[in-house]
Amino acid sequence: MSGCSWWDRSTGFALLTIVLWASLAALTSRVTSVSPLVLVGLVLFFCGVGALPFLRQWRARPITWLVTVTALLLYHLLLFMSFRHAPVLEANLINYLWPLCIILFTPLLLPGHPLHARHLLAGAFGLVGSMLVMVNGELQLQQAYLPGYLLALGAAVVWGAYSVLSRRLPPAPAVVTAAACLPAGLLALLLARLLEGPLPLAQIPTSDWWLIIGLALGPMGAAFVTWYLALRDGDPRRIGALAYLTPLLSTLLLVWLSGETLTSRHLLAGALIMGGALLGMLGQRNSAQVSPAS
Repeated sequence: MSGCSWWDRSTGFALLTIVLWASLAALTSRVTSVSPLVLVGLVLFFCGVGALPFLRQWRARPITWLVTVTALLLYHLLLFMSFRHAPVLEANLINYLWPLCIILFTPLLLPGHPLHARHLLAGAFGLVGSMLVMVNGELQLQQAYLPGYLLALGAAVVWGAYSVLSRRLPPAPAVVTAAACLPAGLLALLLARLLEGPLPLAQIPTSDWWLIIGLALGPMGAAFVTWYLALRDGDPRRIGALAYLTPLLSTLLLVWLSGETLTSRHLLAGALIMGGALLGMLGQRNSAQVSPAS
């Protein structure tokens, strides 16, 4: 029915995830005592430990485990590294091209979700917005930060693709998404040990440990489960458009907590990116009426 087209269970889970993810950049950028690889490993490990009480529900096909573990590890490693190689505010905005990636990837990766002109126009808006983030006021690429920009863009592509492809994975309990953080975290810590030497756990101050645990419980813990539940039952294009509330909330939080400078360029970039996402969402109710929910 069209009466419930704007609010349903998947919308509620998506909005809850958005609120949790809004704090990710602000919290992550404050942990500077360890490398990005060690930070990813510790946070994912604690997140997976939190799923241990639900061990009996860890039932999933090998392909589900493989794709989920790979996506969790690769996305967060690229994201955390981007925060070390570019200004956090700008890397964060580029990372939030992933909701736009969801909108654009859905017609390509999911049958029954055709690509329309509005999706192409939405992509153009997002591209212009991301370019505004990557250049200064004179429209010159800030080459010193290019590695960070590319890392953030890679993170966006990885998470956008995973979010869409998760619909094609064999069904599994929602807690499996959090459980996959345990092997992903252990793998990250093993890579850190091989590439960077002994893990510097003793040098992590108490304040950073609290931040790591907070990340594991919230934006990298419960949020994975609520995101899975949102995507399992909802239209990825619609959820991708809703997800653009995340960069708005995240950027405002960075400005408030980290003393970042919010310029007119960032505001214009955010408006273009969010406008593109909303444009990609147009017509979702009509589409939902044509294709019954499965």
